[in-house]
Amino acid sequence: MHIERVPNRKSHPTVLLRECYREDGKVKKRTLGNLTGLSDEVIEAIRVVLKGGRMIPAESAMSIEQSLPHGHVAAVAGVMKSLGLTSLLGGRAPVRHRNLILAMIAQRILEPVSKLATHRLFNASTLGDVFQVADAKKEELYQALDWLSGQQDRIQKQMVKQHLQDGAMVLFDLTSTYLEGRQCELAEFGYSRDHRPDRMQIEIGLLTDREGRPLAVEVFPGATGDPKALSAQVESLKNRFGLKRIIVVGDRGMITQARIDTDLKPAGFQWITALRHTTIRRLAQQKTWPTLFDERNFAEITSPDFPGERLMVCRNPFLAEDQHRSRRELLAVAERGLEEVRQKMEAGSLADCDAISKQADRILRRLKIARYFSLEIAQGRFAWSRKQDVIDEESALDGIYVLRTNLDKEQAGTAETIRHYKSLAQVERAFRHLKSALDIRPIFHFRSDRIRAHVFLCMLAYLVEWEMRRRLKPLLFTDESPLLPEDPVLPVKPSESALAKTGTRQSTSGHPLQSFRTLLEQLATLTRNTVRAQWEAAANAPFHMLSRITPFQEEAFRLLAVTP
Repeated sequence: MHIERVPNRKSHPTVLLRECYREDGKVKKRTLGNLTGLSDEVIEAIRVVLKGGRMIPAESAMSIEQSLPHGHVAAVAGVMKSLGLTSLLGGRAPVRHRNLILAMIAQRILEPVSKLATHRLFNASTLGDVFQVADAKKEELYQALDWLSGQQDRIQKQMVKQHLQDGAMVLFDLTSTYLEGRQCELAEFGYSRDHRPDRMQIEIGLLTDREGRPLAVEVFPGATGDPKALSAQVESLKNRFGLKRIIVVGDRGMITQARIDTDLKPAGFQWITALRHTTIRRLAQQKTWPTLFDERNFAEITSPDFPGERLMVCRNPFLAEDQHRSRRELLAVAERGLEEVRQKMEAGSLADCDAISKQADRILRRLKIARYFSLEIAQGRFAWSRKQDVIDEESALDGIYVLRTNLDKEQAGTAETIRHYKSLAQVERAFRHLKSALDIRPIFHFRSDRIRAHVFLCMLAYLVEWEMRRRLKPLLFTDESPLLPEDPVLPVKPSESALAKTGTRQSTSGHPLQSFRTLLEQLATLTRNTVRAQWEAAANAPFHMLSRITPFQEEAFRLLAVTP
């Protein structure tokens, strides 16, 4: 018996149950029943039975033995593969160490935790199976970290060679992060950018290309200043990485006159940096100083104090307004405090001139505006007045910053140079991601080599996340193509596509916009299920099957160029 579909011009095909038989040496057919009115599912079930199959209730046909989040692991692993991280770690590297490092990088992106917790989470998703480290022990993670420490120099040389050539532009900046404990030889008290002066810390110097792609990271003792860190980086670029001509972009605290004379000029490097406020006040007294910013917020000047260099005077009107408001508020707070001191003096609780002077100085120094006031203190008398000439002089420089560079105009015009300097914000963004999304702290390691390896591991994780964010821009709140205004001092303007995304909270493809973290959570709902069939022939043959992919997940994988 078999099922046969007979075409019908006037309606749907007729479905017949037929039997073949032989008569007088000829094969003939006879119809046993008309199945046209049955549903497709019933017809298919009959077809299976006729072929010798068995009908098993759906709820008992197969069982799911395990279901693990998989989509986010597949996305990260796919991007890591496209970046060539496996070959970057070394084709001749111990496979176990290499797989453990790759798994730790992926885990740092998905859910950053301590090394002790990392190996436990390998089996909370498909990450352990994907990187073949499901049976990893915590001791192996530390051994792999020690191996990575010895490979850092080789890996960074390869990354720099891949993305930098002579004449390229690099961004460099320094940050700090505090440690847990006091046993590490790198741990020192210093200027804390985490606002934790009670904790010993390390300094982290990050080198990126002009697009913000991280290329190298270096760890310094906690009391290292910006200029000293720059000296080490110039030496690395020149001698370790073999670059002869590089344009270094750094802030005013990083690229000082001493570093230019001692490090950058002898190395043959060029630079873009900014002047300190004291230098700007002195420069403002010269004849070349621009006085009007009505049409443009920047002007290029020269000065005999900076021979062979170009100076770009920039005025940010938003910053100027903010500084003017802050000064006005601080002056008001200071005068209220000084008035309280005078009331105490008149009440007799402050009769000593030294006590009056100490309280007044404490108020002004705490607000950092002692230069704005003249104090008159005598027995039974306390008065103050504003130094209006000083206030007016500084108010004239509100929102003003000055850039300096030895680049020729053919290499970069005025507006382009300003934009190059403002691209330092990409390094600041990298530091924010390292400290927040990737949880570079708290640092529980005590050996200096393991601290360096931990920081390098976090940098590699940021490299992967940086690439993922770049590819996933259409699904994120990020503006894909911000508009650069003609005036480089002003902030970039949102593009039309960004305005549309903001208004509808949807991507151009119609999917809801996500943050990077929630997008990973959406991908994680694509699970890999371990399924076991219940019939005898296949009872001992479990297999893997992915859950049905959603349109949003399909779009994300398309943008990442990854197959789940």
